Order: sequence, then C-alpha cells, then structure tokens
Amino acid sequence: MIRRHELSDAEWEFVRPLLPDSLRGRKRLDDRTVLNGIMWKFRTGTAWRDVPERYGSWATLHTRFRRWAKDGTFERMLRAAQAKADAAGDLEWLVSVDSTIVRAHQHAAGARKGGSAPRDSAGPPGRAFPPAAARRRVIGRISSEEQ
Repeated sequence: MIRRHELSDAEWEFVRPLLPDSLRGRKRLDDRTVLNGIMWKFRTGTAWRDVPERYGSWATLHTRFRRWAKDGTFERMLRAAQAKADAAGDLEWLVSVDSTIVRAHQHAAGARKGGSAPRDSAGPPGRAFPPAAARRRVIGRISSEEQ
C-alpha cells in the first residue's frame, strides 16, 4: 500500500538509478524507505525526531539527507526530473524578472514621533543630561560665585 507522502513505483524506478551506491560498512536501511521518510518530513513540516518509526531512525534519515545533499544527489534528481519534463514538453521555461524599487518615506527612517527633541547646547541631541565635564564646570562656576 502506498501512503500519502510516499513514492509511487514509477517515481521510485525513476529515482533509484540516481541514488549513490553504498560501498562501505554494514547493510543499510533500504533507500526507498529512507527517501520516503525524508519526503514525509519535508511534506509535513515536522521536526526530524517526529518522523514515524516505519521510516527508520530519525538519525539515520537525517544523516542520509545531509550526505545526499552534500554529494549532490538531490541536485541530480532535480536535473533529471527537469530534463524528463522538458523532453516531454511538460515544462515551460518562462523567466520573470521584477525590478521594482520600493523606497521608504523619510519619516520611516527612525525619527521620533512629533518632531525632533530640542537640542541641548551641552551635548548631542537626545541626551537627558550634559556630560560629566560640563556638569563639573557648571557646579564649579556656581560655587565660585557664592564665595
């Protein structure tokens, strides 16, 4: 029985020759089962750990996915599928380029609402108090005038 997110027999026959052969280590989990698990994960949008056990260990699926992504297996599958669809006339190579420019209004540049704050001569705009050196000068002036 073919489940909802699994490869059909025709799809499997198309993909099987594109998968790399395992030449090392012990006998591994069937490639069709692993590929069905990977497809289930991406079609449902779940985390790797939530893939059903019928597809094998989630760690095996993730490792095989990373390995196949790194060695270009998925790119080969895509190119082969595109070539097959193009040869059958099912693929239309239409390219659309959008060069629209969107500009923000000058008031969207992070300015304060209600205009700018009044500038204090002792420091840069937005500073609540003048710098420490300016405060010392003012305090020193006041104390010398009191004497």
